[in-house]
Amino acid sequence: MKTTMKLFTLSMMLITMTFSAQFAGAQSVVMTNQEPTITHIVTMNTNHGAVTLSLYGQDAPKTVDNFVGLAEKNFYDGILFHRVVPGFVIQAGDPKTKDESMKGQWGTGGESIYGGDFVDELFPNTKSYQIGYAKGVLAMANRGPNTNTSQFFICLEDLGLPKSYTMFGKVTEGMDIVMKIASTPLNGSTPRDPVIIKSMTVKKKS
Repeated sequence: MKTTMKLFTLSMMLITMTFSAQFAGAQSVVMTNQEPTITHIVTMNTNHGAVTLSLYGQDAPKTVDNFVGLAEKNFYDGILFHRVVPGFVIQAGDPKTKDESMKGQWGTGGESIYGGDFVDELFPNTKSYQIGYAKGVLAMANRGPNTNTSQFFICLEDLGLPKSYTMFGKVTEGMDIVMKIASTPLNGSTPRDPVIIKSMTVKKKS
């Protein structure tokens, strides 16, 4: 357990360093007229307002199935955005954030519909991969290759991150709510006042 926490903390430090240094040689966001196919629409209701997430089930089927499956069983209800880095990302999905007594471990937890970690879906031929970490993109947080569970982040700007985090959707409505969350007062990178996911509803596109 201690090793896992150390690895996760190290991974999060590397992400922050990536933002600051933009990892020399990291691939930039690519502008393209082609958009990934949207297979599901998720409405994420927070205590700051609603955010509409459009998911790329063709580009990242396992990731989308996991996110949808967790949402449909109300897994995300009551989970907090535990990490906010203005100009970078907002991050959520750790069930430990439901328990204030576990605050020291926030950011180290996660579950999946597969019973554990699952693989990255980073395919250079997909449109989501080619677009990269553009503003509003929804991607998986992890603690290293193929360690996805339930944590995710939303990009606040176009980011030059290396392609290490599965991109599986984007914000199509409510980016103003995302930016409102990003401007909340912080203690370190944790919101001073809880930013809560109240519920998620899922619709499959026909």
